[in-house]
Amino acid sequence: MTYVMSGTALPGDGKGCFLSRVVRRLHAGAAALALLLAALSFPAVAQRTAYEAPLPAEIRTDPDLCAHVPCTEVLPGADSFSVRMGRPAYVEAYRTVDGEKALLGYVFLSTDIVDIPAYSGKPVVTLIGMDTRGIIVGARILRHSEPILLLGIPEAELTKFVLQYLGKFVGDKIEIGKVREGEGHIGLDAITGATVTVIAQNQVMLRSGVAIARQVGILKSEPKPPARFTPLEEKRTWDQMVKEGSVQRLTVRHKDLGLEEAKEPFIDMYFGYLNAPVPGRSLLGDAGYASLMARLAPDEHAIFIVARGTDSFKGSGFVRGGIYDRVQVAQDMDTYTFRDLDYLNLWGLAAAGAPAYKESAIFIIRGQGFSAAYPWSLVFLGNRLDRQTGHRSFVSFDREYWLPGMYLEGGRPEVKRPEPIWLRIWKGRAVEIAAFAALLAATAGVYAFRDRLLRRSTRKDKRWIAIPRYTIWVLSIGFAGFYLMAQPSITQVLTWFHALVYEWRWELFLSDPFIFIFWWFIIVTVFIWGRGLFCGWLCPYGALTEIAYKVAGKIGLARFQFKPPQRWHDRLKWLKYGVFAVLLAVSFYSMGLAEMMAEVEPFKTTFLVGVWNRSWPFVAFWGALMALALFTERPFCKYLCPLGAGLALPTTFRRFGLKRKAECTSCHACQAGCGPQAIDDRGRIDPRECLLCLDCQILYYDDHACPPLSRERKRRQKLGLPLTPIDAKGYFIPVGDIKRGDGA
Repeated sequence: MTYVMSGTALPGDGKGCFLSRVVRRLHAGAAALALLLAALSFPAVAQRTAYEAPLPAEIRTDPDLCAHVPCTEVLPGADSFSVRMGRPAYVEAYRTVDGEKALLGYVFLSTDIVDIPAYSGKPVVTLIGMDTRGIIVGARILRHSEPILLLGIPEAELTKFVLQYLGKFVGDKIEIGKVREGEGHIGLDAITGATVTVIAQNQVMLRSGVAIARQVGILKSEPKPPARFTPLEEKRTWDQMVKEGSVQRLTVRHKDLGLEEAKEPFIDMYFGYLNAPVPGRSLLGDAGYASLMARLAPDEHAIFIVARGTDSFKGSGFVRGGIYDRVQVAQDMDTYTFRDLDYLNLWGLAAAGAPAYKESAIFIIRGQGFSAAYPWSLVFLGNRLDRQTGHRSFVSFDREYWLPGMYLEGGRPEVKRPEPIWLRIWKGRAVEIAAFAALLAATAGVYAFRDRLLRRSTRKDKRWIAIPRYTIWVLSIGFAGFYLMAQPSITQVLTWFHALVYEWRWELFLSDPFIFIFWWFIIVTVFIWGRGLFCGWLCPYGALTEIAYKVAGKIGLARFQFKPPQRWHDRLKWLKYGVFAVLLAVSFYSMGLAEMMAEVEPFKTTFLVGVWNRSWPFVAFWGALMALALFTERPFCKYLCPLGAGLALPTTFRRFGLKRKAECTSCHACQAGCGPQAIDDRGRIDPRECLLCLDCQILYYDDHACPPLSRERKRRQKLGLPLTPIDAKGYFIPVGDIKRGDGA
């Protein structure tokens, strides 16, 4: 959505560019707007939650973890704790019995072990307690960045979800939702509307628990069949090995860690497996390879790393007897770290064309659980700085390595890979996705062939266009809004814009299939027909208020319904652009604050959370908007909606507009009946305000309602001339041209 900041002068009406007119009209409403957004965000700010909760900087580095987090809450009965130990880190919990300490279990911080982002793109920092049998006995959310848990679903729901793990073994097959019978799976209740969050949190709980359980011996690693190498003896150049994959590359840039960019990357590493004869001899030479193989035991494996950049993969704080804490190797759920005894000097690379580098190493992987026949990953560990909050969080970057099949007898073995979270969600909702896509396609189809429906409609009989439109409204409200909860929001625009600026992750946007599909539909159609197809036909909230207005008129409130005077409408319509500008500006200061202020949208209250689950300020705001919508058409859409404002900007560049006649410049018939008030005194339609209700297009072909057509019809009837079909330009076909069939 980069167009929201393009700064390009948009076509106007001769009074200056579009954006400059927006800016000139912001001054009068700026104070009221700030008060409105602040009032809506106040309840969430005042309530203390784990959302973006400040954590002490020492939580990542201090050996005494329990001095900074409530370890006793997640391991009841413990009265003392050890310092951090192991890799990944954990602490032992003890209970004093008869003056002696008895091991009670283990406490660990999820971000010391895994770096699994939730819907916000940031991990949920969780403190977990596990007893000596591998049973989870406690868990507490210390910090999260999930916007839906900030002002939507109560944060208590996430706590309730996490507490479902208590009493369960970390080695169990635990999944979200319905379980597959006969496979020993355990199902957990999800949080409606927060599917991505709970699926990510499920992985956090299980992978953290399994990693510690394996390290302390509760779970045993399952050995894999060892690799058997083909007896090849040729040598490869560096470029050949990079191309075939026997040498891989992992690059981490400064921006990936929240730092200012530099000419050199933060770290740029090449790595590979040395036990295989062809890559080993090519990289080390015959003598170097033979010497290395003579030093390795049968179950030991050597990898090489060479790197350049502004930082070191060895780490500046390494001491003798310590651990190289910047790199590790991961295979399935097993993690291999390196101590000083696992390090060998790499004096040079023998492969032709090898790049220059600043540091190098050979590391030894020790353990029977590792097999070079299967894929593994090199992991670089670092701390990412959150520029908005100043907090640092654990983050890992990995690159998969799988020895090419030509070097393995029988080729690569078959490996069943776990499905990505987003793919599991798409497969689990395939039927609903197909139905939703069909709704969007049908809407686009109806609008694309609207001319045929419009020619059959009149001002008094609109059923040919009204029936499809009302049907789409009902489906949009019930199916897309309340059932799928697929209401697009300005928060998604802000999130995507920030992703373009900082870090784009497809997994994040694929995790909600309905919003993903909906946005692609919106992006495509807004450049074809403008914002009106979404805002006027498919927006669940817009459809709800439109139907409320229509129903109110039918039940006796029509005499109280009104349109704001055009002069006031022309001023108030700029307010939504002010809301959009404020939210976008605030998001660069604090995304969390922008998400709170985005509650100016009543979408979450309407569809996702429900009016009955909100505090009184949200209910009052929602009720005021809905009450006003009974008396004037779409007040929120016309004057407050930041999403509509964001979509209005690219609408200026739409491909196809609505039809107009030369007489429209002086005729006010369409203007009088335009609900969105998008037609000015000169008969021009403002595409940024038009919701494509098509009432003006019905008049375009109606020879009883369109003044120029009506005059021509009466003239022909008076002169006894035939009433020929109306052509695409909105006029009767000349009598002499009727055989051409221009109006067919």
